[in-house]
Amino acid sequence: MPDTNDLMLLINAAHASGDIARKFWQQSPEVWDKDAGAGPVTEADIAIDRMLHHELRSARPDYGWLSEETTDTRERQDRDHVFIIDPIDGTRAFINGSKTFAHSLAIAHQGRVTAAVVFLPMLDRLYVATNTMPASLNGRPIGVSTAKPDQTPTVLAAKNNFEAERWKSGTPAFERHQRSSLAYRLCLVAEGRFDAMLTLRPTWEWDVAAGALIAQRAGATVTDTQGGKPGFNNPTPQLSGMIAAGPDLHKTIHSKLAPPFSVP
Repeated sequence: MPDTNDLMLLINAAHASGDIARKFWQQSPEVWDKDAGAGPVTEADIAIDRMLHHELRSARPDYGWLSEETTDTRERQDRDHVFIIDPIDGTRAFINGSKTFAHSLAIAHQGRVTAAVVFLPMLDRLYVATNTMPASLNGRPIGVSTAKPDQTPTVLAAKNNFEAERWKSGTPAFERHQRSSLAYRLCLVAEGRFDAMLTLRPTWEWDVAAGALIAQRAGATVTDTQGGKPGFNNPTPQLSGMIAAGPDLHKTIHSKLAPPFSVP
């Protein structure tokens, strides 16, 4: 059984993250490029990460910690519970002044996410779920779409996922859309605003841990690119991509992917 206090802890922390983000948004925050082409990070990411580390670890000192902006250690693997945090998912969107960045906060117990929050402060959209409660947006239940045979599925994915060599018989007839934040993409599928999301590249756990549970609890089938159920708090915190869609569409997408399904 999930601890509902864990969910409230994450909700409060997400709102506190939003308070910090608003102070930096569209204010030309300082930006650095991470090593090894890992993308940009801003002073807002760092400020939120420090706040979350202090508040969440103070509240749950026996929980491990995994965050995009904190140096990883193996200590987390000795803990039954672990926080999996992305202080700002969609940092490029944040830098560009877009409202579609998100705070992604999850708690995993023995490799399975039990409480999840994705918060978009500039859009006032709070997505939450636990492993025994349905997914909701701002307090109302949400559910995945039911794709109709005569309609072209709408899929959230980066352009390179639609290159012909990724697919057995060329690129399927999908209507492609894009959002910078993987967490938000998963929530948009959970909400039924889009039919599926797809990323074929190795995917960091902090990008998808919270959104994956929210999509699952909204009725989506969520797997890695090999069709396996995602597990978290791995020694190397990466998954082999992610596919999320209603059950029938998920089967269709997975069946059309060309081996080896993931890309280096």
